Amino acid sequence: MASQDSAPAPATAATTAGIHHSDILFSNDQQMSMSELMSGLKRTTLTIHNRLSSIKADADFVARAASAFGGPRRDKSDTTKGDNTSTRPLIANERCGSWYVPPETKGGSAYFKSTDGHERAWKFSTRRLNLHIVELAENHDGVIIVDSTRRGKRMPDALSTTIPVWCAVLNRVLLPDNPLSQELFLPPSLPATTHAQITTLLPAFVESLVALRLQLPLGLSKPLRPLWITQDSVLPGDADDGGGGGGSSSNSIFEDYRPVICCTASRRVVGSEMEEGGYIQGAGDDTENWAHGLTPPVFWSNVDALLAAGEVEMPELIKQLVEEEQARHALQGSEAHTRLASHIYVCPTSAATAAGEDNGDSAPRECHVQLLPSASPRESWAKGPRFMQVGLGNSKAGSRNLRLALPDICRFVRTFMNASADGAGDGKIIVSCDSGKDFSVGTALALSCFLFDDAGALRDESVPVNFTKTLVKSRLGGFMTAFPAANPSRATLQSVNSFLMDWRN
Repeated sequence: MASQDSAPAPATAATTAGIHHSDILFSNDQQMSMSELMSGLKRTTLTIHNRLSSIKADADFVARAASAFGGPRRDKSDTTKGDNTSTRPLIANERCGSWYVPPETKGGSAYFKSTDGHERAWKFSTRRLNLHIVELAENHDGVIIVDSTRRGKRMPDALSTTIPVWCAVLNRVLLPDNPLSQELFLPPSLPATTHAQITTLLPAFVESLVALRLQLPLGLSKPLRPLWITQDSVLPGDADDGGGGGGSSSNSIFEDYRPVICCTASRRVVGSEMEEGGYIQGAGDDTENWAHGLTPPVFWSNVDALLAAGEVEMPELIKQLVEEEQARHALQGSEAHTRLASHIYVCPTSAATAAGEDNGDSAPRECHVQLLPSASPRESWAKGPRFMQVGLGNSKAGSRNLRLALPDICRFVRTFMNASADGAGDGKIIVSCDSGKDFSVGTALALSCFLFDDAGALRDESVPVNFTKTLVKSRLGGFMTAFPAANPSRATLQSVNSFLMDWRN
């Protein structure tokens, strides 16, 4: 006779037999794919806090490298601080470079694009001439240019290729009789075939610069020569624990060249960021995806508070700091007007509003053209005889609308210039947009070509003019020399070219 304890056994067996593998495994709508899992883990690594901590760590390396190669030193006891002739300027290659250079040690900005140095797409940009770097290099026996790059690369193409090509072209144009000017210097990691292929392109690059017919710097006494520094480099003074790293041992680098020191801020990460303990290579890149409006100046003004904050509170803290900076900026006044050519100036809209709204007889002989980010009907643009507000819209749509607006803008400004001391007096044209660097520069370029000749005199309306790409490139080259921070988009420049060469009134 079976015991009572064995009676429930069939029920237990039936229950066990009824368990299906679907009860153990997650259903399809509950499972995460491997890519989704890795993306989630990556997001936990690419946090704002990790980015800012990585930027700070890389900036510390940049400071050591700058000190070792005769650049600015953050040591307050340094007796050479403030001696501009003995300190190589620390130049941020925008946009990324400024994250790694505190404002108090920043000696300027450069605008070398990595796309101009991509493999088999090498280019000498006549839009990004960076001629101001030549004068800095001559006056300070070289410069230090800072940039970073994303995971996996040793250095950005801007530093490895774009700058060396720029040096070679400028040397051939500015010092054609110096035998050293014919050299092209590239990082040792690049193959000989790359060196040979780029060398064959240099004569055409030289011709493109000469064709602009610009007033080029005349003071360069030695050719420019790049050299490269990464976090794998042994810095002068490292062996003796930094004693004299910024001293005489490295103040003179080349006897026959002006050094252009290309400093890669970020440490190379070969694997995943998840294996680096939170370090992110090139953390200052792609700010539109993570920064919440934070800028390098705001970061460096509040670096300790930001690094002490938790990830959850970071977006709200950044918003507060950015708003406070904007309020201070408004109280202190906006950026000054930048002169691009005879009669023509540009600025951000914030710097033009007050003057633009004053159209009384006592106002200076100024014509204000404001380009607004929200579209508005053409009949509402003219606000007075010297004040025009043109609603273009944002981004690419704004650039396309600029093409349609340029005929009206040019007619408006032409009327003002004709009335201004017979068209040859002190008339001042001020063009503004949100940034002061895109739409405003494109509009100023169209006005310069359409209204003024090469001597800066107002064109005779009765004389036909054949606008060419050479003319536009030449004027744009002059603008970029006068205002290196200008950044007209490709779409903006296409609208200018279309208006000047294709438009039919």
